[in-house]
Amino acid sequence: MTVAPESGQKYKVIGTTPIRHDGHDKVTGRAEYGADVSLPGMIWGEIVRSPYAHARILSVDTTAAEALPGVLAVLSGLDAPRDGRREIDSRGGITHLPDVSANMLATHKALYKGHAVAAVAAVDKETARAAAALINVKYEPLKPVLSGDDAVADGAPIVLEELIGDHLGVDVADTNIAGHSRIEFGDPDAAFAQSDLVIEREVEVGMAHQGYIEPHVATALWGEDDRITIWSSTQGMFGVRDHTAAYLGIDESRIRVMPVEIGGGFGGKGAVYLPPIAALLSREAGRPVRLVMDMRTVLEATGPTGAAKVRVKMGVTADGIINAATAELRYEAGAYPGAWVAVGARSTFACYDIENIRIDGYDIVVNKPRAAAYRAPCVPQVVFAAESVVDEICELRGWDPIEFRLANASREGTRRSDGPRFPRIGHEEVLNATKTSDHWNTPLEREGPDGKLRGRGLASAYCGNAGGKSAVVLSLNSDGSVALVEGSADLSGSRAIVAMEVAEVLGLESDEVQPLIPDTGSIGYTGTTGGSRVANATGMAAVQAAEGLLEKMKAGLAVGWEVDASEVNFADGEFSSPSDAELRIGFRELAGRLDGSAGPIMASGSVDLPDGGGGIFGTHIADVEIDPETGKTDVIRYTVIQDAGTAINPQAVEGQMQGGATQGIGWALNEEYFFNEDGVMENSSFLDYRMPTMTDIPPIETVIIEVPNPAHPFGVRGVGEIPIGPPLATIANAIHDALGVRLTQVPMKPGRILEALAKRPE
Repeated sequence: MTVAPESGQKYKVIGTTPIRHDGHDKVTGRAEYGADVSLPGMIWGEIVRSPYAHARILSVDTTAAEALPGVLAVLSGLDAPRDGRREIDSRGGITHLPDVSANMLATHKALYKGHAVAAVAAVDKETARAAAALINVKYEPLKPVLSGDDAVADGAPIVLEELIGDHLGVDVADTNIAGHSRIEFGDPDAAFAQSDLVIEREVEVGMAHQGYIEPHVATALWGEDDRITIWSSTQGMFGVRDHTAAYLGIDESRIRVMPVEIGGGFGGKGAVYLPPIAALLSREAGRPVRLVMDMRTVLEATGPTGAAKVRVKMGVTADGIINAATAELRYEAGAYPGAWVAVGARSTFACYDIENIRIDGYDIVVNKPRAAAYRAPCVPQVVFAAESVVDEICELRGWDPIEFRLANASREGTRRSDGPRFPRIGHEEVLNATKTSDHWNTPLEREGPDGKLRGRGLASAYCGNAGGKSAVVLSLNSDGSVALVEGSADLSGSRAIVAMEVAEVLGLESDEVQPLIPDTGSIGYTGTTGGSRVANATGMAAVQAAEGLLEKMKAGLAVGWEVDASEVNFADGEFSSPSDAELRIGFRELAGRLDGSAGPIMASGSVDLPDGGGGIFGTHIADVEIDPETGKTDVIRYTVIQDAGTAINPQAVEGQMQGGATQGIGWALNEEYFFNEDGVMENSSFLDYRMPTMTDIPPIETVIIEVPNPAHPFGVRGVGEIPIGPPLATIANAIHDALGVRLTQVPMKPGRILEALAKRPE
């Protein structure tokens, strides 16, 4: 790991790698996950799911299930509440609640294989499963729509009859295109006419699952006081609360969501599937109810990233300047609208300063599970297309791929793909670090053992940095330690990162700030952990609270010193008076003196930040080795260069970079959903859904660039999403370098490589 800071700013805590606060509990097994929750009288729930990808639900007969001894509750989609539904905010914009509700429990149509249609709760798992098998659902199978191309073809079956599509501001009925949006500035058509070289290519990216090991789980208790308590593996406790309340048509104040640890999410646990169903079953049964998905159901019935086709066209001048670019982004949203089209659009050409741009985005519904976020949602697909074209331009013109990118690089003041201008960003620094990296400057041996061929590729990507709402409360203890209460679910050590930001402000060690994630009734609203937002937004709230705590300590000290609080300074863990050198006291000593004399010393911080900070840039380099006889591709060296703004914990940043790259490599080479003609997933297990293991990935080298974010007091930028942006394009460009063929479909599995080789001109 190499860290290359720009500012030279020295911190006491930030930039170190302390032991995580939750580390001991997790390595010893004491940490409590969703499946560990056990309540007195708890019973087991099971869900009945559609065997068809597209079918009308004619009837649901639960009579036999209700008569089975041990069954305490039975529920079908028609029993679910239909009042109080409204639109609610999500990170990607507005989520239409009727769609979210129907995704939890279908009513008149099943829209994908695995769509929930009924549920039962019984005294034990075996009885619940037996009861589920007794529920008789009559279907009228319909022809499924299994791709974006099929969805927009003439005469295609309509997935959602009630859908009114928004096509550039015009309402359109009887369509599978939920939305068509456009970004345009300059005159790209005229600029193409003035270009010396124009390249247009289309790529196709298949569905991929986030691959978290812990399945979805929820336990709900509808109490005798008519209030609901929920335990759920989720990236956002408040999201669970609000979705459940909206679905049930009740006030959020009647629901309390309890914190549990999370066994992976990567965006896939921002969606809500089980809690409202568990709550309804609990109300009927009068007992707490647990629902757990098995892995087959996770793959078939939760949100992967949607498939996509992306067409990119770029024009360049003879002196190597990109003067025009257009893109058509066709994202499959799954059975309900909501593909992250805007996120993809803003990232398509964000790495480049281009004066003439047009981007058309399409949100297309198909008979597949509703798409969910996966790290940087919708970004890898557009990067694959754009960076493949950039690579081809450089090859045809004989231009150095890094120098070309530097000549066209986005800088401070550059207009982003979707319009806003960048503040201070670190894209140039990332490219320069790539140019001087050991990997890029080490010659590649073109021939491997046994006739294998080698190639090297690189690609760059951009992802935004989310803001949103966060709340933090700090309490001073008499021993000088500080209790930190914050509402962000911890996916990858984020509570430790927030604690480090507090410690830096207060002059403490990291372990002197003790973080706690409470239930939704004990902290202010905090948005979902996602969008690279926690270190940024929750960190900002924590810094605000820490500064407030210092002000209260100064006020208490000023009384004893008989000075105005504004005359009390604080630096390096010590309070002092500039007017009297003898008036000095350390943070811990003052904490003991203030205990009991000034009342509890507490402070809070809350923010509602816009997306911003310039976002995050990364460039990846990959060396691949390919067996031309079998098409098998191995990644033999991989380097990630990324701007972290300021690396709060460099080890944690490195882990995010390596983890995202690993997931991207798996998506690029192996991972795919394989559907038969009936829309049934044929590889719905981790045995057949091929994710990479440690034997498939080389040690991933990292170079952390630090160009501080001017919008954050410590210069933080999010780091978790961008590492999955470049790998698809990086691997594709490396394969082209090795074989001389350019693959346009992901995954780039052996069969596709052999097909491309067979078509290669002799």
